[in-house]
Amino acid sequence: MAFDKDELVQLFISYLQNERHYSAQTVKSYRIDLLEARSFWQDNGGFSGWEKVSKRDVEVFLQNLADRKLARTTQARKMSSMRAFYRFLTRRKIIKVDPTQAIVLRTSDHKLPQFFYAPELKQVFASLTGSQPLTMRNLAMFELFYTTGMRVSEVSGLTISQVELDLKVILVHGKGNKDRYVAFDEATKTALSNYLTTARPQLLGEQMDHGFVFLNNRGRQLTARGIEYVMQKVFNSAGINGKVHPHELRHSFATAMLNNGADLRSVQELLGHLNLSTTQLYTHVTMRHLQENYDKFFTRNDKKDKAK
Repeated sequence: MAFDKDELVQLFISYLQNERHYSAQTVKSYRIDLLEARSFWQDNGGFSGWEKVSKRDVEVFLQNLADRKLARTTQARKMSSMRAFYRFLTRRKIIKVDPTQAIVLRTSDHKLPQFFYAPELKQVFASLTGSQPLTMRNLAMFELFYTTGMRVSEVSGLTISQVELDLKVILVHGKGNKDRYVAFDEATKTALSNYLTTARPQLLGEQMDHGFVFLNNRGRQLTARGIEYVMQKVFNSAGINGKVHPHELRHSFATAMLNNGADLRSVQELLGHLNLSTTQLYTHVTMRHLQENYDKFFTRNDKKDKAK
């Protein structure tokens, strides 16, 4: 059966959306990666269809990515998109030979996760004082990021029905439609409660309430990109220089837990990692001075003050 050049990509996209339940951003990334490869082949000898792509074609495309000096993580992601696409085609018996199967993408050593030290985060939280709705929202949001290790997409999509304030737990709808529970501490509970009770109604105004926890200044869902923008502004204003990203708060949570004795499996569950090897990356971040900045299992109490 012959397929149009774009038809196979659309079949794959439909599969990601309807069967795998991937987020819109993830689906968009897959589409962009595949169309980039197609455009490259089209411009370099012509593109006769996904069924005609050979192992050599894939290797030439990967060499082009390397020649452009793209980050290895970017190269790996694009290769992962192509592997997933061809795995889908072979399992559906649309093609017989997977041109990506025998290709090994050489990667350098894993880049260690970037994270914030506890004093840096205390500095940020201390800067978020006052009763302005956006300030109260930001405090609750960044407290939640730090004490749960949630992804930016999970925080953006968080609804009030997922939050159990009294129990201090959240039912997170994670990647691949996988649910998990995460816990948060008393300080986060206070910040969340204050925001939901006082600030959120002010932000919502006359807008229809769709139940999202974090709203922008127009009363609508705060998107992942919006969160990134807010974080950059808040952290820089608090004296944390350079580019920052919400994922660094997730890294900070994982690093704190492991450095203070939490077992790897528990952290894997809390982060929603499918593979333990992903979580193990954090075990390399075991510098001694980290342990001086974090309290046992993420408590906020200073032991020295207790001793006094």
